[in-house]
Amino acid sequence: MKGKATSFDIAHYAGVSQSTVSRALRNSPLVNDETRRRVHDIAKKLNYKVDKNASNLRTQQSSTLALLLFEDPTSDESQINPFFLSMLGSITRACAKEGYDLLVSFQSASADWQADYEDSHRADGIILLGYGDYIDFQPKFNTLLEQNTKFVCWGASVDNRPDLTISCDNYGGGKLVAEHLLAHNRKDCAFIGDASDHSPEFFARFEGFKEALQQNGITLNERKIANAISTEESGYHATRSLIANNIKFNALFAASDLIAIGAIRALKEANINVPKDVAVIGFDNISIASYINPPLTTIEQNTTIAGQMLVENLLKLIRGEQVQSTLLPPRLIARGSS
Repeated sequence: MKGKATSFDIAHYAGVSQSTVSRALRNSPLVNDETRRRVHDIAKKLNYKVDKNASNLRTQQSSTLALLLFEDPTSDESQINPFFLSMLGSITRACAKEGYDLLVSFQSASADWQADYEDSHRADGIILLGYGDYIDFQPKFNTLLEQNTKFVCWGASVDNRPDLTISCDNYGGGKLVAEHLLAHNRKDCAFIGDASDHSPEFFARFEGFKEALQQNGITLNERKIANAISTEESGYHATRSLIANNIKFNALFAASDLIAIGAIRALKEANINVPKDVAVIGFDNISIASYINPPLTTIEQNTTIAGQMLVENLLKLIRGEQVQSTLLPPRLIARGSS
């Protein structure tokens, strides 16, 4: 052949119509398996590439998914929670496997991004990572639902739509922390994190932790609960406040690894040995967790599976297929800090 192969060339060699070729290359169920395989084999031999722009015009779809990352307070200029970085790689690979481009956009939680994406049709659907204050974010969820926007989110539960959420079993993760500490005879526990409706994932971790202690006859003292957002500085200052108020404890559960890392720094400055005097456990298993001193015991959320499921569920929503909510199991990784 001379020149670039077309779908008409494939149709000629396959002995089918051009419309059948188009359906076969889209893996349409209207084309039987034998014909679909023959079309794909011929397309591969001819080094045929789908013209995405032409295809998008026909289908009124962009073949693009939008990943919106929301700003977080961080110790550097990135404003990206490091937990989401590993998930980003998984989402990118899953999109490529499905033949979709990924548009990654950094957003301010206060902006009207939800209206922008609906009006511009830059993407067929949206993946949301992060949300800041959950209460403040609710109106944005409502806007997306009213506009019938196809979207899925990590962690945050959308009212009456569990199919829109992929999350870790945060409650179960909190229970794992308590069980690990009790197995090591650590019963005088403290908690650092936002145990309120403003941060439902942290709250679920706290509830699982507290109730597992209660099931073993231990009540978590309210004076040993300190509020913190997911930053090292917040964990550092929350732990310093406990120490300054002469509050004693031999175990500390931090609602995130970043909080735990800040807590360990504060304990060290106060000459409190980790783990001899205080065992510390975080949540997330971010990459740096195994490299701090001592290495951090933490609850792992499977970001590889999470990224894949976010893409798979979003594509099902776009295709109008049934979607089930997914609750991923947590896994405790024991290291030197406990």
